[in-house]
Amino acid sequence: MATQRLPPERPSALATGTRATEPGKTRPSRRLDIFPNPNAKRDFVIHLQIEEFTCLCPLTGQPDFARLEIDYIPDGLCVELKSLKLYMWSFREQGAFHEAVTNQILDDLVAALGPRFMRVVARWNVRGGIFTNVQAEHRKPKWKPMPRVDLGAFEPQSPNR
Repeated sequence: MATQRLPPERPSALATGTRATEPGKTRPSRRLDIFPNPNAKRDFVIHLQIEEFTCLCPLTGQPDFARLEIDYIPDGLCVELKSLKLYMWSFREQGAFHEAVTNQILDDLVAALGPRFMRVVARWNVRGGIFTNVQAEHRKPKWKPMPRVDLGAFEPQSPNR
């Protein structure tokens, strides 16, 4: 596994303990493991979905639930998925406003990966009759995306998929 790349000024991105205290016992961790981009010459999108993100309301202490979607175009590094799962788990007992935690996740991932582009979308479950969606983005300075090529779509019943 590649070494961890995190800025010293972001304590939220630093490891908050060990991942396993006993064999077979996995624990939450703020450590994000990384590995080299296998095709750094090409722009490609990595799409991640976290269906069961949980943190606590900082005012009531009640749990808040969200579905997170992370899209990024890596530069030199990619995130290892088990470490991302343990990182997300580390928020379970933390009080955080929706806007703050969404931006913290973006900041921590950008600090660890240095991507060309990253978007984090948090779709929060209804609370008090209000749905909340928070979207935060990062673009690497001077990075320009390649023009999109639209090839069209096959008809739903087409034998060509």
